[in-house]
Amino acid sequence: MIKVPLKVTYGILTALDLAFRFDTSPVQAKVIARRQNIPIRFIEQILHSLKQGGIIESLRGPQGGYSLRRDPAQVSLADIVEAMNGPFFSGAPRNGEPNGRPDHQNIHSEALLASIWDRVHQAEREVLNSITLQGLVERYEQLEQERVPMYHI
Repeated sequence: MIKVPLKVTYGILTALDLAFRFDTSPVQAKVIARRQNIPIRFIEQILHSLKQGGIIESLRGPQGGYSLRRDPAQVSLADIVEAMNGPFFSGAPRNGEPNGRPDHQNIHSEALLASIWDRVHQAEREVLNSITLQGLVERYEQLEQERVPMYHI
């Protein structure tokens, strides 16, 4: 099972919050933190990573805040994960060579599993690329409609 760091979850929630408000005025960090239940001490780090990753932009001043740089349909979860975690890597984790000598068991294990890890990472990347912020907005709205009871007379 894939483990998703909390900062990635917060990054997705932050970008989703901004996707709901795309083409409106910028949103302040404390407002995003409150709406998405993100600790205020983390929100600036999350916003900084998203900004460095080219997902959001900021505007200073009394009417300032944060907004998406691109249409929500153009921002994939892969973009957000890379902004939060760095680029996806390829290949199996490397264990190194203790004491300057090759560890033959590790070399064989890596060779055996390398293509499997590559396939896992490719599949992960494909799934994350296929999901956009716009898709999440639409899914959220669908879930909200299902949650609201319908009363018929």
